[in-house]
Amino acid sequence: MNTIQDKRARILASGTSVMLRKGYNGTGVQEITKGAGVPKGSFYHYFESKEDFAIQALHYYYTPRIERFADALSVPELSPRERVLRCYRDLVGYFANQEQPSHQCFIGSLCHEMAEESQPIGYAASAILQRSNQVLADCLAEAQSAGEIAADQNPAELAGFISAAWEGALLRMKADRQIGPLRVFIQQLERLLQP
Repeated sequence: MNTIQDKRARILASGTSVMLRKGYNGTGVQEITKGAGVPKGSFYHYFESKEDFAIQALHYYYTPRIERFADALSVPELSPRERVLRCYRDLVGYFANQEQPSHQCFIGSLCHEMAEESQPIGYAASAILQRSNQVLADCLAEAQSAGEIAADQNPAELAGFISAAWEGALLRMKADRQIGPLRVFIQQLERLLQP
């Protein structure tokens, strides 16, 4: 990685970490650049504004997560239905192993705070959610072709519903401080994904 890419990546890593903890409005450019160990002027060399930074931070944060999601949903030795169930079971296991289950949803926090105020942030978040849903919908379409889920299901709509239910379960887990909502999610997902 060259120096320019390294500096930009450090700013993105630092700023994303701060925005995860403090939100968009609670994060200042000075704090981002200080955490990255670069002068404040460097921020504006790589990003037009804080809004532009937030959009790029969303892509920086979620691109590798969507790639991992796609990898998990394309494991050839498992059936498509089992790939979906295993992916979510593994996520539940991750949270179950935490002493006090918690989750910071960068896209959720940023949308709650800025989607109405900033159309570009809203569009960026929507595009990321659509990419993630498409990955899930593709796997669900495979499951449908294999006769593992009902033929009358619409894979894209089903993917959207599953994603929204998962986000809701994460929110309840955070509010309740226990993983019960995630266990209910898995039980319902197993029932939903039937032929």
